[in-house]
Amino acid sequence: MALLWATPPEWTAAVLRDFDAFLRDHAAAEKKASATALTLVSHYPDRTLLVESLIEVAREELDHFQQVWRLIAARGGSLGGDGSDDYVAILAKKAVRRGSDVYLLDRLLLGSVFELRGCERFGLVAGALPAGALKDFYAGLVRTEAAHRQLYLDLARTYFQPGEVEARYEELLNIEARVAAELPIRAALH
Repeated sequence: MALLWATPPEWTAAVLRDFDAFLRDHAAAEKKASATALTLVSHYPDRTLLVESLIEVAREELDHFQQVWRLIAARGGSLGGDGSDDYVAILAKKAVRRGSDVYLLDRLLLGSVFELRGCERFGLVAGALPAGALKDFYAGLVRTEAAHRQLYLDLARTYFQPGEVEARYEELLNIEARVAAELPIRAALH
């Protein structure tokens, strides 16, 4: 399944106008993505495939955080504080159901949705940058985000019935499209 709302060109223009702000936000997002994967590992330690898979995701996200930090440092910047990500917070509030099984399903599927949106937006950044190491870095992130998106979806399909997964994924993509469309455009990942 694909995103139901495409990021407008104005978003890419905003990122290019304030790339330093985008990098700071990107770093925070990578750090939070790593923490989220580890939180799921902590909540579901008896699910061996989930634990093994999400430890690897956490490591990759932390590696991305370090790479973005190095880009920031090379530009003479600093990380700044981790602000709230309204996109993630609103989706978590609107979409994550309570109860052990449905909570796990929703968290896995939202993980897939977040990675799918990241894949789209990193692709837009890569497409807008001039040839060079920065463009290559963002193009590489597109591939990694796509793999993470598929992993979260595969984990959901491992632990839940396929029909339930597909129906809920479609619901979450609809919710995500409305949330993404309503948020202001800014030099940030979400």
